[in-house]
Amino acid sequence: MTQSRGPAARSGAAHRSDGAAPGASADPAEVLAKLGHSWTWILGSAVATLVPGILVLVWPDETLHVLAVLIGLYLLVTGGFRFVASFARHDLGERLPGLLLAVLYVLAGVLCLRNPLQTIAALSLIVGVVWLVSGMLTLYTAIVAKGLPHRGFLFGAAVIGILAGIVVLALPTESARALTRLLGLWLVLLGLVEVVIAVAVRATFGKERATSARAPAGQADPAHPTGPTTYTDPAGSAGSSGSAGPAKPAGTD
Repeated sequence: MTQSRGPAARSGAAHRSDGAAPGASADPAEVLAKLGHSWTWILGSAVATLVPGILVLVWPDETLHVLAVLIGLYLLVTGGFRFVASFARHDLGERLPGLLLAVLYVLAGVLCLRNPLQTIAALSLIVGVVWLVSGMLTLYTAIVAKGLPHRGFLFGAAVIGILAGIVVLALPTESARALTRLLGLWLVLLGLVEVVIAVAVRATFGKERATSARAPAGQADPAHPTGPTTYTDPAGSAGSSGSAGPAKPAGTD
């Protein structure tokens, strides 16, 4: 029986180790969840927000056509990032807002690229609605997901997104230059907030790995006050099955 358990355990482990890569590659949800849970993915989303904001601020004299194309690409790329990040949530109530937000970003990006020669009011309406709804859904996620260690940063990002949407929708812009500066400033601000969230998530993962690495040694000490006995107990029990008295010193030493 002991020999049958040994190979079975090894074959099961080998089956898992061999099947881990095919299982992960065969199941798209697990692959997307692992990718969206990483802090580098959040950092990539922050870079995708920062880059168009910086470009808009550096070249504010570009035409409305260039601005619409740049904002459309930003919305499409951000929608892809949000879609993958939504799979990092296991609860459906936390995953659904992320999926809706990804659909909203992609739809707004398609509208911007479909008609780049649209008016300033139309472009302001699209971006303002996206940021307002994004901030509200992010606020909902921060309230519902109580186990998040960085909920404060999500609250901050949600408030900034809501404010950005309200400002873009409420303040009328008469020229493409004014709209360019306004959108550029908010893009840079939102990108910086996402960078802070990515750094916070990375710090949280580092602490979890450190505590998980120290957990076995810390748990072994309370369970077994003396360190060497944790390794000699199995040998002592095997020796005591033959003879109780002399086998204990012989098994330990």
